[in-house]
Amino acid sequence: MADYPLIADHGLIGDLQTSALVSTDGSIDWFCAPRFDSPSMFAALLDHRRGGHLRFRPVDQEVTSKQLYFPDTAILITRFMTEGGVGEVMDFMPIASATTATTRHRLVRLARCVRGQMTFDLDIAPRFDYGRERHETQLTESGMVFQGPRTSCTVHIVREPGDERLVRPEADGEGAVHATLTLRAGQQRGLVLETDSVGPPRDIRVAEVQQLFDDTAAFWKSWLSRSTYTGRWREMLGRSAITLKLMTYAPTGGLVAAPTAGLPEQVGGERNWDYRYTWVRDASFSVYSLLGMGFTEEAAAFAGWLRARVHAQVSEAEGPLNIMYRVDGSPDLGEEVLEHWEGYRGSSPVRIGNGAAGQLQLDIYGEAMDSIYYADRRGIQGGHQGWLSVCELLDWLTDNWDQPEEGIWETRGGRRDFTYGRLMSWVALDRGVRLATAHGRPAPLERWVAQRDAIYDQIMARGWNSERQAFVQQYDDRVLDSSLLRMSSVGFVSPHDPMWASTLRAMDEELVTDSLVYRYDPEASPDGLRGSEGTFSLCTFTYVDALARAGRVDDARLVFEKMLTYANHLGLYSEEIALTGEQIGNFPQAFTHLALIDAAITLDSQLDLRAPAAAPLPRVSIPTQRTPGQEPAEAAAPRTAAVGAD
Repeated sequence: MADYPLIADHGLIGDLQTSALVSTDGSIDWFCAPRFDSPSMFAALLDHRRGGHLRFRPVDQEVTSKQLYFPDTAILITRFMTEGGVGEVMDFMPIASATTATTRHRLVRLARCVRGQMTFDLDIAPRFDYGRERHETQLTESGMVFQGPRTSCTVHIVREPGDERLVRPEADGEGAVHATLTLRAGQQRGLVLETDSVGPPRDIRVAEVQQLFDDTAAFWKSWLSRSTYTGRWREMLGRSAITLKLMTYAPTGGLVAAPTAGLPEQVGGERNWDYRYTWVRDASFSVYSLLGMGFTEEAAAFAGWLRARVHAQVSEAEGPLNIMYRVDGSPDLGEEVLEHWEGYRGSSPVRIGNGAAGQLQLDIYGEAMDSIYYADRRGIQGGHQGWLSVCELLDWLTDNWDQPEEGIWETRGGRRDFTYGRLMSWVALDRGVRLATAHGRPAPLERWVAQRDAIYDQIMARGWNSERQAFVQQYDDRVLDSSLLRMSSVGFVSPHDPMWASTLRAMDEELVTDSLVYRYDPEASPDGLRGSEGTFSLCTFTYVDALARAGRVDDARLVFEKMLTYANHLGLYSEEIALTGEQIGNFPQAFTHLALIDAAITLDSQLDLRAPAAAPLPRVSIPTQRTPGQEPAEAAAPRTAAVGAD
């Protein structure tokens, strides 16, 4: 469907409380405010007629567009090249408060003519509350106001005194505004959209916007400079780190799984979920990945978010932890279908909320405890009340680990005895024992150790399929599952154990296609949903990690390098890769970028361990130049504890 850009044809901007997607044709077609999980204001990505958009594009029909980030920042530049001129639109959001939630957010769009002359079309068509809330539009000399019963936004015009270059603003019968803007080389004008503004529209000078740009650029450059990663893939990991920061709700430290909802795992299918929430699994995994890059403050914030959820003891019926929460920590995620929207390229239903929130997924306890343990080893330690909550969590787990559950992939086909859930239950108890022993904390160690060992024996007896010579998805079955790629990284099996080597070989044959990895085969293990899905990018990067640990370093590097070619033009990844190589699923996905960081750190370490010593320089009388790669890169710290998967 021509009205929908590819999912990968977008860049992400944000202010650490919400974010927006900008397409390569200059359209903002996804923006929720005031938070990631708030109702949408622009959502043409899910319905090009009724979703709403903010478009800023040349009027020329023959246009070539390119996108890039201003180096080391989250400021996005979309460049347009035509026969009559070259122009660009710069999009960014000035950083909101890092500690206080706010309803006031600013989105800056500044157009500039680089060469020749260019006329831009401007269309502003907000559709509040997923297109369900009507609004009135008021035009003024300095901008416009869109006012609904519960939602509003104000657009301020960026121009110089006496400048009439924004011409013919007109409001249509549906409350949208259309205008044109003609610029000559060197001129720049634009707008600032402000949510929940306290005053009327005003003229904003270009110098004021330039100061906002400078402040925003300085923030991102300063933040990224804290990275301690010096490995082989610094640019990719830096972009992944910025992307993860953009998906963090700063007031609580919660990381959303993705800033979007409803983008399909199969175009035209029903696997369309809302990912604008914080999963315990994702938050846990992020602690290791960000600590691995030196972002201690962010890792501590995620660990704090996680400890707060452990303290809350939300749902004792299904366990001390829910699997996911809203960004403010509340558990209300009731799922509903937006019947009035057609979905991305006809992919319906469009769901908001997430009905999987009430599922029992036992693996989250292992991921939570693994991240708490790893953070503790890196100096981020909890206090007495935190330890009491950990004990309550593990006491519950010792009584409840041996029961069917929905599993890591949130299947909707009934509860089963998933091997991965048992594996991570083992991890939870193992890390609890290690923490108690390391710090001399009071704990029922005999009980925890007994249950930990019982889980180990059970997995070896029922999670291993002797016919397939592999660990399998669920007990007494033969289906493979790539979540089990983490068995060696969490220390359950040695990466060189023959049982593990044969499991990897089985996955090579069944779940891997030209380096890309499927989660599992839904035909062999029905998950309660129609249709199929693409390869799961998280699993591909986890596969890299597992190969590297198992000594298959050359294989791991080839898979990793191939996977990097599937990133979009900005280095961003969605959830899955379709058979065509197209990115599908919610975008960008935090877990994919977390797993990328994880895989790169492990691969760097393994490559450094086998790197030969640098050859001595020849003794000559003239200066010589050292060839790139002659000296091994500084080794990254080997991973001692893994932190989770989704």
